[in-house]
Amino acid sequence: MNGAPHRFGSGHAALARFLGLVALGALAAAGPLGCVRRTIEITSDPAGALVVLNDREVGRTPVEVDFTYYGEYDVRLSLEGHEPLVTVGKASAPLWDNVPLDLAAELFPADLESRIVWHFVLLPESSEGVIDRANEARAAIAAVDPAQAPNAPSASEATAAVDASATKP
Repeated sequence: MNGAPHRFGSGHAALARFLGLVALGALAAAGPLGCVRRTIEITSDPAGALVVLNDREVGRTPVEVDFTYYGEYDVRLSLEGHEPLVTVGKASAPLWDNVPLDLAAELFPADLESRIVWHFVLLPESSEGVIDRANEARAAIAAVDPAQAPNAPSASEATAAVDASATKP
């Protein structure tokens, strides 16, 4: 050798720098790495219900929504002629999308998908359902402030009132 310093230095440090550059180049050449897509698919029977997820209207069933975080979501479905449905949907992470495996899943050069499926059955609207909800609301008000609670009619009085209002032109 002519005594000129080598481009990468000398010894083990030079080899380590060289291998690091090769690894960095290989990652850059690999292009975009893997991607994880997380979706919630919401269906209902009957279809066409308006879906509100965590106070955000997301569409009508069947609908697919991308999400970022696993956990519990507030779900509301409504469809004319059917009882509104208020519930909680749970989105649980698959094994490969938990720490520390999630890092490997993000770096794996493939598109992965975590798909959560929720199906809801809507009940036809009935006068009893309206009465039940009204009685529940009265009970909730009475629990907070009994003086504010209105006097509840009997079930037969309420049904007769609903039937009478339905027959009016």
